Amino acid sequence: MVLPLARRALLAGRRRLPRPASAPRAPAAAARLCSGAGGEAEAAGGDGAMLRHLTRKLRASGPVTVAEYMREALTNPGQGYYTHRGGVGESGDFITSPEISQVFGELIGIWYISEWIAMGKPPAFQLVELGPGRGTLTEDILRVFKQLTSVLSTCDVSVHLVEVSPKLSEIQAVMLTGGKAQPSPEDESAYMKGISKTGIPIFWHRDIQDVPPGYSFYLAHEFFDALPIHKFQRTEKGWREVLVDIDPEVPGQLRFVLSPSRTPATQNFIQPEETRDHVEVCPEAGVIVQRLASRIEKDGGAALVADYGHDGTKTDTFRGFQNHKLHDVLSAPGTADLTADVDFSYLRKMAQGKTATLGPIKQREFLKNMGIDLRLQVLLQNSGDTATREQLLHSYDMLMNPEKMGDCFNFFALLPHHRLVHPDKKDKPESKSPLPPVAGFNELLLK
Repeated sequence: MVLPLARRALLAGRRRLPRPASAPRAPAAAARLCSGAGGEAEAAGGDGAMLRHLTRKLRASGPVTVAEYMREALTNPGQGYYTHRGGVGESGDFITSPEISQVFGELIGIWYISEWIAMGKPPAFQLVELGPGRGTLTEDILRVFKQLTSVLSTCDVSVHLVEVSPKLSEIQAVMLTGGKAQPSPEDESAYMKGISKTGIPIFWHRDIQDVPPGYSFYLAHEFFDALPIHKFQRTEKGWREVLVDIDPEVPGQLRFVLSPSRTPATQNFIQPEETRDHVEVCPEAGVIVQRLASRIEKDGGAALVADYGHDGTKTDTFRGFQNHKLHDVLSAPGTADLTADVDFSYLRKMAQGKTATLGPIKQREFLKNMGIDLRLQVLLQNSGDTATREQLLHSYDMLMNPEKMGDCFNFFALLPHHRLVHPDKKDKPESKSPLPPVAGFNELLLK
């Protein structure tokens, strides 16, 4: 993709310097492990309120699906992990790529500007992030937008954050607006709004359906992996759903059991051609992708998904994280992050042909295509001390090393069909100039 002025962002000297080694974005060893990566799950304590709540529920109504268990443990209004803890960052339970290095978010920002230019520079666009964590990624993207103000000078940009956690929305407001965000009137679709430090309007919403229609660039970084999954096991009697129940032999503990017969989810989500013996399906991810694809088809834009996952090949990936360590998913619910690898083949299918899809492509390939090596060299040259340079190299290694995040994480995109193929190309193949390749999934060419 030929992107005028992209080199300016990669070579920018006016930037926030990397944090000193005494307070880095994240220690290199603190990221979440991929499924199958080493480490033993630890049990943990906690106040037990969520466990007591679940125990009462299980005694009253019997075993629940893994999806219902995750929904309670993560988003229960009273004791849910995300609604009251949301442990992103060095002091939390897991670290994400934006918390490791500012370069990650800068390259994502360049990707959106690249696509905005490739799509003809529409007069306005919304940047919509699903599950924005602490707001670090949005902050880094907005810094790139600020550096390329001359490119975006004719474009009306706004930011829309889809966030259900009151705690995290407060953290995001502090990071992005300096704490100057205000509650919105009840008749508005946003529950909070403010102005970013760079002068861009920001709105907070509880659901993607609350985001106003319009040309939008969507971002889902480590979002789909936390949505509730259903788990299924092939048996001699056919497919059975994995459920969560009370362990009758160990007081105060939960266990997995198989449904005695087919459940509605088994009938709806298992495909006849399925060859695996254990399958995880995330219906909520499918619904959200359908909504994103419909909005892009109608209003234009693109969606970029970055997450750990697979293309329909993995089986049991459900796991927990607490204090940067693997955690028993059934122990002390509500005190740990629960996650499962994203099945990108399922997301592709759920787009239902309304948009084109690209990927998944491994993170190290995407970032390399976006120019991470050039950006690293500039930061190293501009860094004034050995500790900062070492931290930059550690962060680069964490993002790019195949044994760390480089191969675990993947990028996936939803794009309008006309972005990849001219509408009249079949009828008049010689009538149109070639469309520019999509950056990240192809090498970003700098002019």
